[in-house]
Amino acid sequence: MSLVVVRTVSEVREHLAPIRHDRRRISLVPTMGALHAGHASLIAEARADSHFVAVSVFVNPLQFGPGEDYLRYPRPLDSDLDVCRRVGADLVFAPDVKDVYVSDQRTFVEVTRLGDHLCGPFRPGHFRGVATVVAKLFNIVQPDRAYFGEKDYQQLCIIRRMVQDLNLGIEIVPVPIYRDVDGLALSSRNAYLNEAERTAAPVLFRALMLARKTIEEGERKSSVVREAAGSILAAQPLARVEYLQIVDPIEVQPVDEIAAEVRIAGAVWIGKTRLIDNVAAAPG
Repeated sequence: MSLVVVRTVSEVREHLAPIRHDRRRISLVPTMGALHAGHASLIAEARADSHFVAVSVFVNPLQFGPGEDYLRYPRPLDSDLDVCRRVGADLVFAPDVKDVYVSDQRTFVEVTRLGDHLCGPFRPGHFRGVATVVAKLFNIVQPDRAYFGEKDYQQLCIIRRMVQDLNLGIEIVPVPIYRDVDGLALSSRNAYLNEAERTAAPVLFRALMLARKTIEEGERKSSVVREAAGSILAAQPLARVEYLQIVDPIEVQPVDEIAAEVRIAGAVWIGKTRLIDNVAAAPG
């Protein structure tokens, strides 16, 4: 089947109606475009599990705050479509803003508590924008499954909780972080890095890996683990740390004493580019 590209909500529903009528399993991979190998891994995972794979390509203005990079966020739709064809997507929904937000938005979805730490304090309103647009995409596509990368781990937890709390009946499938050979988590924003910044960028992953090793070797105090990881970041002059925290893997709340599996998550600025990453860790 050749790739179908649609622009409007009505086109999505018209195209998916016979798929749903035949009780074929529909999967959705929500993206903001600028697709890379990490996105391709999400689509490939969906392809392996599903009868029909839909990919949304939409740069959502609701999740960008003042001074963030909404206007300069990359939008290479032609190359995105090439990726979708190569990996086996069936449909791409690439709407204009006016097709998603047909009037001034007065209804929002907000998951409380899970956005209180990590990225939440630094990006006010971001997760409300994410939850709102994902809820809209779920209502438009009505998938059986939706695939999200673990790089945006806090987002994954929030979407999973939204689906649970609103009884949406959609299976949320997490997909492991896709990394470059030096450990850097793939991100559309990596394209902003110049050569020196790209060389410096894997410092966050190295810090997270040291934190994981420290936990696995027996350290239980989060403060000690953070200090060890922080020393790696402090040694890189191009890195400005936004946060480095250890949280539980469900509610995303800070953990002081590590007694079970945790997520170690960090955000750093390399030049003018904000990078996030996380790893799981468990006491040895």
